[in-house]
Formats: sequence, structure tokens, C-alpha cells
Amino acid sequence: MTSFTKIKKNFTLIVLQKLIIVSFLISILSAFLAISLKRTTEYLEGVFFLKAANNTIYMFVFPIVGLLIIHFLREYLFKKKQNKGITEIFDATKSKNKSLPIYKIPSHFVNGLFTVAFGGSTGIEVSTVVSTAAIGAASHRKENVFRNYKTELICVGITAGITILFSSPIAGILFSMEVIAKKTNKIFFLTNIIALTIASALLLLLNEEPLFNVTITSWHFYAIPYFILLGILAGINSVFLTKMVLFFKSQFGKITNGYYKIILGASILSLALFTFPQLYGDGYHAMKDLFLTPNPIATLGLIVTFIGILILKTIVTSATLASGGDGGVFAPSLFIGAFLGLLLAAVLNTFFHVNVIPINFMIIGMAAVLSASIHAPFTALFLVCGMVNDYTLFLPILMVCLIAKYTSKMIFPFTVYNYSLAGK
Repeated sequence: MTSFTKIKKNFTLIVLQKLIIVSFLISILSAFLAISLKRTTEYLEGVFFLKAANNTIYMFVFPIVGLLIIHFLREYLFKKKQNKGITEIFDATKSKNKSLPIYKIPSHFVNGLFTVAFGGSTGIEVSTVVSTAAIGAASHRKENVFRNYKTELICVGITAGITILFSSPIAGILFSMEVIAKKTNKIFFLTNIIALTIASALLLLLNEEPLFNVTITSWHFYAIPYFILLGILAGINSVFLTKMVLFFKSQFGKITNGYYKIILGASILSLALFTFPQLYGDGYHAMKDLFLTPNPIATLGLIVTFIGILILKTIVTSATLASGGDGGVFAPSLFIGAFLGLLLAAVLNTFFHVNVIPINFMIIGMAAVLSASIHAPFTALFLVCGMVNDYTLFLPILMVCLIAKYTSKMIFPFTVYNYSLAGK
């Protein structure tokens, strides 16, 4: 072995050791950030929603207060710098010159918290993803040897964050692979396995419970045609969500006065919350109640209510994001999928007497709409299975997620994340 080969080998080992150490640090920081944001948001959202449920005047007060707080923070603390969500991560990973600045950590953390806690109809998932990605991005600015591994280290933070949010290590690394990195290598797997291990250990240490406590007994082959129908409907609904978000952002972008945006967005949100309190915040509280509905009858009132919720959820999510709220389409997609699945099951059982299992349709619907919204079927599969801590529906979820994704791509080939990257 020549001296040059020895030097090269030693240098490679040193870089590898440094990558392992920095991956541990990024994973720990990202995991604690995610659990802090998750638990703080859950607590405040619960307190504020209870207050608003008991006194509906707060349904009109909270949204405008939340959006104003975010506006003032952006104007005076973060120096008028806009949060663009996951698009910022794509910009950082695609360009050698761009990165995620440190201020993205507190900016997305605080803005995501205030958006959801004060009733903004979105979730903290994108806030968590960008802030943890910023932790990963910070490392490559400290050490020149990490510059070639910027994407891998950004994904380390994201993997840890998603693992914590949804109690699913596999969903964490799959999201990094399917949505962010697009391609992988040995360094990616080494660093991101460290991330999911650290995050999983924290979940065990804190005895973190699955988000939804449900009991799934079985599924039947005769339901497959109806699952396929659910997949097609999920794909159509996801396109409606995507196009509505893009439309609202385009129209609100024409409003130059920030306060007018806030007033308009808060007005739309407040009226919707007053009509359907289920739309408050991330909507997980409404989904938990929905799981307690064993076998609803598809009365005219139920059908009209569910259709109204499905349409308004898309509108208020779009209005929240367009008027300055922080978040993305994760929680809205899960919410839409749950209501869509239960509505379809109720209609099938009431009018066609096919005897499908409603809870199965809710869970599959959640995964299907998410898969179609972000074009990541495997992430959606493991994420939803992690949320209910049950893999009984693994095969039908996989099938429906793929159907939903390709249905949505046939209608509209973009997501809210890659639309601007395509030059649209």
C-alpha cells in the first residue's frame, strides 16, 4: 500500500467518524425539537379549542390573533423573511450556494406553534421538517468536509423529526428518501439510520403513545373493488387540495397589504370554524372522535355535513397558508382522508349493503390522500400504520396509496412542494 493510499484511507476514516458524530448530534437536537413542538402544540391547541368550543366568540378571535402574532414576529424579529416551507429544503439541496439559515429553526418552530394553536387549519409537520432540516444544514457550514454531504445531513434532521411526530421510524427515513433526497447512497443510510435509532429511543424513553388508539380486526377480499374506488376518490380530492392551495397563494399574493391578507384569511377561517368546529387546528381531535363512530348511517344530514367538511377543509387550509400561516398538507390530507373514507363506507353500507368495515376505510383513506398529495406512497403507508400502531391493513393501504398517487398524477402531475420547482 502506497503512502498516498494510506493517507487517503485515513482521511476517509476521519471523515466517516466525523459524520457519525455529527449525525448523533443532529439527531438528538432534532428529536428534542420535534417532541417539544409536538407536545407544546398539542397542549395549547387543546386548551384554546376547549375555550373556543365553550364560547364561540373565540372562533373569531383566535385566528386573527394567531395570524397577527406570526405577522409581527416575521416583520420585527425575523426581519421580513418569508417561510416557504419544504421548497426551501429543495433549494438548499439542489444548489451548492444556498442553504437553510439558522433563523429557520425558531422561525418555523414558533410560527407553526402559533398557527395550529390559534386554529389555523393545518399541521406542524412542515414546520418540524424545515426546522430540523435547518439543524442538519448548520453542520456543513461548520466543517468543510461536510459540504459534500449536505443533503444527507439535512435528511438526518428530517428523519428524526418525522419519526418523533408520527411514532414511525420507517416513515421518517422513507420521507427523506421519497420526497427530499430522491436518491440514496451508503452515507445516506448510515447517517439516517442513526437518526431513526436516536428518535426511536427517545419515543421509548418518553413512552410516547400512538396518535390514534384504534382496534383493527381484519379486512376482506370482497372489499378490494371498494378500496380501489376509495383510491380514485382520494387522488381526486388530493388534486383539489393541491390546486386550491396554489390558487389561494396566487390570489393572496396579489394583495400587497399584509394586514388585508390577515383579515381576509382570518375571516374565511373563522366563519368555517364557527360552522364546523372540527376544522380547528390540525383536526386530530375531530379524527379521534370520528374513530369512535362504529358504523354510521348515511343520512342526508350526514352526507351533507361530511361533504361540507371536506370542501371547507381544503378552503380553510389554503386560506391559512396563503394569509401567512405556517404549515403544509400533511395533517389536512390525513383529515380529508379520514372523513372521505368514513363517508364512502357509510354510503356503501347504507345504500348498497356491502358490509364494509368503516374504520378500515378511514385509515386507508388517510394514507391514500396523503400519498396522492405528496406523491410518496411508502411514506404514507408506514406513517399511517405508525399513527395507529397496527399493520393489519398493510397490503390494502399499499395498493390504495399507489392507486391514489397515480390517479392524482394523471390529473395534475405536481404537488404543492414541487409546483414552483417545475417553473410554474
